[in-house]
This record gives sequence, structure tokens and C-alpha cells, in this order.
Amino acid sequence: MPVFLATVAQACGGDRARLARVLAGLKRYQAAPLAGPRPIHPEIARIGNVSLRAHADRGQPLVIVPSLINPAFVVDLTPGNSLLESLAAAGFRPLLVDWGETEPHGLASAVTDRLMPLIAGLGEPVALAGYCLGGTLALAAAALLGPRVSRLALLATPWHFSGYDGAARAGMSDWWQGAAPLADSLRAMPIDLLQPAFWALDGDAVAAKYESFAALPDGPAANAFIRLEDWSNTGQPLSLATAHDLAETLFRDDQPGRGTWTIAGQRIDAAAITCPILDVIAVRDRIVPAAAALTTNGPGTALRVDAGHVGMVVGRRAPAMLWHPLAQWLGAGPGSGV
Repeated sequence: MPVFLATVAQACGGDRARLARVLAGLKRYQAAPLAGPRPIHPEIARIGNVSLRAHADRGQPLVIVPSLINPAFVVDLTPGNSLLESLAAAGFRPLLVDWGETEPHGLASAVTDRLMPLIAGLGEPVALAGYCLGGTLALAAAALLGPRVSRLALLATPWHFSGYDGAARAGMSDWWQGAAPLADSLRAMPIDLLQPAFWALDGDAVAAKYESFAALPDGPAANAFIRLEDWSNTGQPLSLATAHDLAETLFRDDQPGRGTWTIAGQRIDAAAITCPILDVIAVRDRIVPAAAALTTNGPGTALRVDAGHVGMVVGRRAPAMLWHPLAQWLGAGPGSGV
């Protein structure tokens, strides 16, 4: 909480009235009851703690890879506000990767020992769609699986970590230096220690959303805010190995963007991926800025949407901006655009 308060105070500057509105929104959120859980969908495969859950009984299989950092339900937020529901209605069988309880491995093992065998076990070429850090992992898996991946969609996915500005990368370094000793003593990186790293990337947005919530009338929009905040403030701890990879392999060293990221002895070369790639970039995203996207210096077709990191996936304009164009691209023939 002290770090959160310092973040929003800095965003508000000397505007005490705005800070009061932000804190009123925070108090309202804290008093709200937790939203009920979404239904647990059937598990069709499992390796260790990681499983594939089917969100439809039939259709063209499509593996959805969420981030490791927050729960997967952002892509299935509520009835009527669900990317997975939309894809199922378009004739796909969304298979959502459920990362489950924390395992001790790092990002490379998450790819080789969990994601790749789950995909290969489906027994046919499949399309992948990854969100945020899940897209980074999906891209690595596609590079290693070759023809087993028919299409790859990247949603707000960081690849060129040098695309973050100097202040963001310095902030991540400062966070890691401060958080690593405590995480080491806990043997994991809990979400409460991880959140400040992302607040630092977009402190003004953190303040703005609570300021807006303070004035929002009771009803569906307020309930949607609460549901989304529950998502952003929860999640399994990261393993120490994964936290290390996030802070050093990705942000500090930019191994993916520099072409030096090696998994299972193989360099992950995005340019060598032969399947079509769609790179969906949210132009108002400060968690994953446009400069960090694959297509800033790499293969693929860019689709720019006028949204932020989360708004591109959920909300009133998400169907037109993302859901429908994504389904069209996934169902298109080779070489088709969006």
C-alpha cells in the first residue's frame, strides 16, 4: 500500500483534490464484495500444474496462452464480455492454457516442458494466440514447434524490450533490486511484490482509473470495473526463476529482441517462423508500448487498435477492435490480411 500511495501521489503531483478523488475510488473498491468466480471449464490435458481447458465442445482448435502474471479469466471476463465466447461463436474451439499453481521453473521450461508438449499433444497443427507475456511464450513455442503451429496471433505482446524507454527499464531494474531479496526469502515473487513494477510503467493510468471509478454510478459499468480490478490484483506468485527471467533475461538484456534468447539449445529467431503472424498493438498501451512489439523490427502483420493494454481485450469497443478482426484473420486462408 505505501508504494501504491506513492505512485498515485506522484501521478497527481500537487493536485490535492485529484488525489482525494483517487483515494475515494480506492476506498470504494476496497469496500466492494469480490465478484463471483467464472465457471471452470473442462480440462482436456495436463502436464504438471499446467492444463488446457476447453471453452467449446467443437470447432477449429485455437490455443490461447495468457500471461503468467495475472489470472487467465481476463479473456473470459463476464458473460457477454468474453473474447473466448466470441471466438467460440465464430466457430473456434478455444483451448485456454491454465498455468495453475506456481511451479519452480523459469520461462524456458514453461515453453519446453509445459506449453510445447500440450500443443503437440493435440495431434494436429493448431493456431496460437498469446496475450501479453503469454504472447512472448507463444512466439517462442511457435519458433520451436515449426509446422505444428498454423497461425500465431500476438495480443499486446512484448518482444523488443529495448523498445521500453530508459525510465521504464530503469524503474524495472530498481524494482528488481529492491524486491529480489524479499522474494528470495519467500522463495517466490507474490503479486503484491510484482505489482509495483507495473505501476511504475503507467502510474498516471493507475490514478486515472480510480479517479474515474469514484464518480461512476452503481451498475454494470461499476461492476465491470470491480471484476477487472479483481483480475489485476490477483494471481499466483511467480517462481524465482521466472521473476529473474522477467527482470534480467527480458527487460535488462532484451534477449528476445536482440535475437540471443536460447531455449533448449536453440536460438529463438522470430524471422524464421514460417506461419502467418498477426501482431495486435494497442496504441495507448503503456504496459507494452508499440515500440516493444515484434513488428517494429520483425516479421508479421501489424494491426493497430485505439485502446490500452486491457481495453483491447475487454469492454465496449473490444468486439469491433479485436474480437471480430482476430476471428476473421484466424479463419482466413494463407496470406490473407485483416
